[in-house]
Amino acid sequence: MTRDIDILSQMAELGLVRVSLSVTTLDRKLARAMEPRASTPQRRMEAIAQLSSAGIPVTMMTAPVIPGLTDREIETLLKSGAEAGARSASYVVLRLPLEIADLFREWLESERPDAAGKIMSLVRQTRGGKDYDATFHKRGRGEGPIAELIAQRFEKARRRYGLDGERQPLRTDLFEVPLETGAQMSLF
Repeated sequence: MTRDIDILSQMAELGLVRVSLSVTTLDRKLARAMEPRASTPQRRMEAIAQLSSAGIPVTMMTAPVIPGLTDREIETLLKSGAEAGARSASYVVLRLPLEIADLFREWLESERPDAAGKIMSLVRQTRGGKDYDATFHKRGRGEGPIAELIAQRFEKARRRYGLDGERQPLRTDLFEVPLETGAQMSLF
């Protein structure tokens, strides 16, 4: 995650880059069960701190927020992200498109058999009674009372921990059309 920190730092000085890093949970055991080959929560927080210390704007993505499983950590995650140096935060409610729904249900039944039914019920309550709704403005945030509660909690915590500032637009004025032979021609 920090392998190219030197390059990203130089680009950040020019306003050309920002990094978004997802953190699903701070619970190492849950993280290992959900994402067995991914970096631990601690390593992700260390990456946020290192990137931020190098002057690179970092957005902490709280993703996915799983109602009944990880939503209880929203405030703790944002506090930890702010302490690590994140400048902004965003979230995505669990999305279960196509065969992902079956894989998630199998995992949930295996890892949390006592809570699986409740968690799936809460997920469906954010999706109009379905496992997933691909509608553009609904797929990342969901809808209904559970989704609204998550959004309210997230926004309050974002403000509380100073992660609600406007993200500066990235500069595009430094990019030039290549003059090399064989370079792609402009479409406009």
